Amino acid sequence: MNEGYFVGWGTLALINAGIAQGKNRSGLNWFLISLLLGPIATLSLVLFDKLPSK
Repeated sequence: MNEGYFVGWGTLALINAGIAQGKNRSGLNWFLISLLLGPIATLSLVLFDKLPSK
């Protein structure tokens, strides 16, 4: 496969981890989910509301 595909997918996973942390969610969990689901995980994060602070 094309190496650029893996770089882009990994970058998207890192971006999703940052978005998740901004919404008070686990960045590590969303990073791992994003490695499997990619853009579907991004869409889910964008649609979810921010969790209240603990």
